[in-house]
Amino acid sequence: MTVTHPDVTRYFMTIPEACQLILQAASIDSHEAIYTLDMGKPVRIRLLAEQMIRLAGKRPEIDIPIRYIGLRPGEKLHEVVFHPSERHHLTAHPKILRAEPREFDPSMVLTGLKLAREAVARFDDERLLRILRNAVPEYVPDTEEQRNAASAQIIPLHGGGQ
Repeated sequence: MTVTHPDVTRYFMTIPEACQLILQAASIDSHEAIYTLDMGKPVRIRLLAEQMIRLAGKRPEIDIPIRYIGLRPGEKLHEVVFHPSERHHLTAHPKILRAEPREFDPSMVLTGLKLAREAVARFDDERLLRILRNAVPEYVPDTEEQRNAASAQIIPLHGGGQ
């Protein structure tokens, strides 16, 4: 069994639960808001893999080895529901949160767009990257090596009961 990283965590929710919460969020009175579902606590994928092996009647690392293949380009070790500078508020439903957008200066956005258009018109990739990094400090572009590795990734398909 392959897992990207021994410490990786992800949130899980059943499809019916997610659909019900989305419908309830859509019925909340403010349609301009951004709502996020409270998905509970993140699950360690390594523990999930071990549990799946045990449920199949096998023993992890004895009957079925777990191989760690590393995070894919752009993949995070842990999912983040809100940006650190974002705040959120409870709603009438305990599992639906309302996000409060980050503060920003509209004039800086307009200036950034103008500069970005000029950089694109001149095919000035380096300047465009500086503009993007200035506008979105947490933006980290993939390297060409990462893009090539991601596009060349082969995912084997196994038939039968595997």
